[in-house]
Amino acid sequence: MQDSFFFQAIIYLVAAVVCVPIAKKIGLSSILGYLFAGIIIGPYVLGFIGQEGQDIMHFAEFGVVMMLFLIGLELDPQKFWRMRKFIIGMGTLQVVGTAAVLFIACSFVLRWEWRATLVISLALTLSSTAIVMQTLKEKGLTNTSMGRSSFAILLFQDIAVIPIMAILPLLAETDGAVNLEHVNQSLISDFEPWLQTLIVFGAIGMVYVGGRFIIVPLLHVVARTRLQELFTASALLLVMGVSFMMQLVGLSPALGAFLAGLVLANSEFRHELEGDIAPFKGLLLGLFFIGVGASINFSLIMADPAFIIIFTTIFNSIKFFVLLIVGNIYKKSSDQNLLFSFALSQAGEFGFVILGFALQLNLMPEELSNQMMAVIAISMVGTPFLLLINEKLIDPYFGVKEKQPKDKYDSIDEHNDVVIAGFGNFGSTIVRLLKTNGIKATVLDMDSDRVDSLRKMGFTVYYGDASRLELLKAAGCDNAKLFIAAIDNPRVNLEVVEMIKKHFPHLKVLARARNRSDAFELLDMGVKDFYRENMYSAVHLGVDALVELGHRRYTATRQGQRFMKYDEQSIVRLAEKRHDKKAFLMTAKEEIEMQEQLLRNDLYSQLGAQDHAWESADIRKERREELDNTTD
Repeated sequence: MQDSFFFQAIIYLVAAVVCVPIAKKIGLSSILGYLFAGIIIGPYVLGFIGQEGQDIMHFAEFGVVMMLFLIGLELDPQKFWRMRKFIIGMGTLQVVGTAAVLFIACSFVLRWEWRATLVISLALTLSSTAIVMQTLKEKGLTNTSMGRSSFAILLFQDIAVIPIMAILPLLAETDGAVNLEHVNQSLISDFEPWLQTLIVFGAIGMVYVGGRFIIVPLLHVVARTRLQELFTASALLLVMGVSFMMQLVGLSPALGAFLAGLVLANSEFRHELEGDIAPFKGLLLGLFFIGVGASINFSLIMADPAFIIIFTTIFNSIKFFVLLIVGNIYKKSSDQNLLFSFALSQAGEFGFVILGFALQLNLMPEELSNQMMAVIAISMVGTPFLLLINEKLIDPYFGVKEKQPKDKYDSIDEHNDVVIAGFGNFGSTIVRLLKTNGIKATVLDMDSDRVDSLRKMGFTVYYGDASRLELLKAAGCDNAKLFIAAIDNPRVNLEVVEMIKKHFPHLKVLARARNRSDAFELLDMGVKDFYRENMYSAVHLGVDALVELGHRRYTATRQGQRFMKYDEQSIVRLAEKRHDKKAFLMTAKEEIEMQEQLLRNDLYSQLGAQDHAWESADIRKERREELDNTTD
């Protein structure tokens, strides 16, 4: 009975449902909750899962693949191309620097055989994409300086797995001690190197061409069926198919999924794909973290705990200082650099793959391989703790605040009627408009690099996390009249609004919304004043297009205003149906038809000479043309 699928599924789900809320309740990351859940139900504590945990890991690793696909969907391809030098520069410095220092240290101190030392150095230089990206998302740091740097290095590391896996068989072949026929290799391993290179680039080209000219038209066909489950199946098939093709040619499945997401980032199905895949990604990543916790071999650790703990500590320290140097080279502020270095100082999931492959090739003893796998697992478990220590004990005394008198930035010495969270492109426009009209606002932002730059430009901006209640109180939310939520990260923005509605119910909230989904969330919280990012600029462009095509400016502007009014009213009605997919689609279609009819009625009922309004310049121009024609 205990080996049945349902029993194992219940064990995994119960462990997650119990441990993750406890971890969140005491202020820890959900990742730690999953890791502890895996440790508790694993073979070395309660023993509810044994070797079958390894099978679950193969399934759960697909969560990492889905995460990379979603990251690709959220990234503008042009922005990615602009980042290429940044990715290569930071990534090369980190991977080569960490591997070199680890190789030299292990060679001189532990005197391991050089090939085993090289394998271990390469395996440990790679960080955990799953843990780092999930942590950045939870803390709302994805769009910060350290978030962008972390993403650049993680992406380079995923790419670096390809040459690392290609080098290992060459090391094994140097002494002819192993038969490579029994090692899992790619479909093209026996081809000539130049042909392998062509096939790899051809596969990447197929992802691009297929995404643009096959997948998008196919998704159009699926969308027309109006079957939500079929669209979800298509999204999963897309990720699985691309990942499998990349694996066949020796590339990382996660890298292939990232490229597929990048190709589809500008398609009209971007948000639909995100919504369909995100739940699977979250569940599978949770399983992945549980599997990592369950894979920690406590028997092996207890056999030589001093070596495992000391080696893990030294390895983490070496990687931390290499990352710190890389951050300094790229001129990061102290708090961003510390957070960046702590976040990436662990080993990663690809380390398990490299060590397992090296063991198949007889490049290292089995006992040493198992010890290094324990080191990787412990370092991954320790990462959330390191970030917590940095957040609570180190970050308050470093960063932007260390460059200025402490009392100036540790406390907010002004209380205004308006409090604004987020000073990116969106928030800064609001602040400048208010300032030109003599209205002062208390501005909060959590990107320390941006805060430092804005202070040098003369803006008064306070560094801090607006989702923290104590900071909101310090900013004067108890007595303020208006709160403007303009944070770049939609999830964090919604969390801040939720906190404001809970603790400061008297405060009027004006909130930024990236799209309709965010608007629906805000409506659920009772916020009726939401502003979608692209709505007003799109309508403004449409008004200009009407004017260029011969419509009067006043008429076109009025139509634009009415379009926004009707659309905002339809959002409220659609919000009630958004959990029923079929009802939502039918209501949306009806709303569009009704809006078009209302706008046509408004236009036809008010056409005429009285519709000149404030267009005296146009009238004078027409009068001059009439006089010219009369004179001629």
